[in-house]
Amino acid sequence: MHPFGLILLGTVTLLGMLWLRSKPAPQRRKALLRLVVTLAVLGVIYLALTGRLHWLGALIAVAFPFARRLLPLLRFLPFLGRLFKHARSQPGNHRSNGNQSTIETRLLNMTLDHDSGVMHGTILQGPLTGQALGDLTEQQFLDLLEYCRQQDDESGRVLEAYLDKRFGDSWRTDDPGETQHSNDGASSHSGTLSDKDAWAILGLTPGASEQDIIQAHRRLMQKVHPDRGGSHYLAARINEAKDRLLK
Repeated sequence: MHPFGLILLGTVTLLGMLWLRSKPAPQRRKALLRLVVTLAVLGVIYLALTGRLHWLGALIAVAFPFARRLLPLLRFLPFLGRLFKHARSQPGNHRSNGNQSTIETRLLNMTLDHDSGVMHGTILQGPLTGQALGDLTEQQFLDLLEYCRQQDDESGRVLEAYLDKRFGDSWRTDDPGETQHSNDGASSHSGTLSDKDAWAILGLTPGASEQDIIQAHRRLMQKVHPDRGGSHYLAARINEAKDRLLK
């Protein structure tokens, strides 16, 4: 393959993987399929432009006999799927699907990906019910923030944490409301965190070991600590979840 083709393919693949990692876990399977199809189409176009399309035909001709032998094995796929599902449900597997933490308030459902540190959110109540935070405009964010502050202070703090994580401090210049309380999340929270919420915040399932809890706490704090551009509120909630489960 021409060096330019290799560079182009590598660049597209890298950008595609970064885009895939930015997607919420429930959407990654569909996004992966779209990425694979896109790469395949680009590969066919490249072969056609360079006069090497006959390579694809030769590859299909070579692979066809092997594919015919593998087709009978497809009948085992349902069994393998059930086996995989059973293995993931065993007590020794304590991480949540997608390795994510979840914070749910009256108005918002927020997830934090442990690997990428990216936050995703869905609006549960209000004028924008059902919409993903990633699809909102700047004005919609400000309107939603004002609504959250009026209806549910905890939702307002969670949204501020999302905005801090996504935009840094730049969004505060356009914030017409009071925001000084956002840096005081540790002292203002009620401290009534339930065990269920604590497990969800750390991205673990009940029964995880003390070492699992400590490791999850450490991993999350590396992503959301205020000194690393994170949020005081999220750091306080993660500390509270660890203390709750290790009491």
